[in-house]
Amino acid sequence: MKKLWNSLVLAFAMYSSVPTPQADWEKENMRYILCCFPLVGALLGALVYGWGMVSMYLPVGQTLRTVVFVLLPVLLTGGIHLDGYLDTCDALHSYADRERKLEILKDPHAGAFAIIFGISLFVLNFGLWSQLSMRGVRSLAMGFVVSRCLSGWSIAVFPCAKDTGLAASFQDAAHRRVVGVACFVQLLATAGVAFFVEPAGAACMLAAALPALVWYYVMSGRQFGGITGDLAGWFLQVCECMMAAAVVTGDMIWF
Repeated sequence: MKKLWNSLVLAFAMYSSVPTPQADWEKENMRYILCCFPLVGALLGALVYGWGMVSMYLPVGQTLRTVVFVLLPVLLTGGIHLDGYLDTCDALHSYADRERKLEILKDPHAGAFAIIFGISLFVLNFGLWSQLSMRGVRSLAMGFVVSRCLSGWSIAVFPCAKDTGLAASFQDAAHRRVVGVACFVQLLATAGVAFFVEPAGAACMLAAALPALVWYYVMSGRQFGGITGDLAGWFLQVCECMMAAAVVTGDMIWF
């Protein structure tokens, strides 16, 4: 139980800006950190849904309401996944060889493509979230858990591009089978709740999340020879954006 608690604390310390108790960054404590990763998404989803409900009773316009929706994930995570997305965009659009792309991922400087695609992501997310009804918000609140279940599962299952780095250290430290099963079980549970609450929204969300996972696997293998921590961040951002687009489309078609 103590090891699980330490893993939970480390998951929030690593993947969120929530103040956490002190915990040791030891291999034993990191073993199950990815099992707890979806819980960060659960907290984020609760905050997003809570803001959606509260904002309906506040004297705020649709623009401010949407800005908070878009910024909440960045504020809660400290931008860790967005950083990976930006680095990956720079590497992908360098059109260099595999080794050079991996070097670009480690470069702390932001290139032109990171800025271009970062702005594009925020504009697209703003447009999508501004179109969401509360039905869609309910679905996407659970989508933050879905994306993290898939991301954690991928780190346990997909090959790594290199023997060093964040993804490799977790893959080495983690009990891969336990992490994979834990993330998969949480995914099934979240999907079940999502279908119970909003069947149409859940169907749209999962119909977008699974192709995003396949795209992630194929792209990372072809372009980088496997996944890295930055690529996992890229996947999270892309997956959540694709789910938002699918739910908005479903809202337009069915409602």
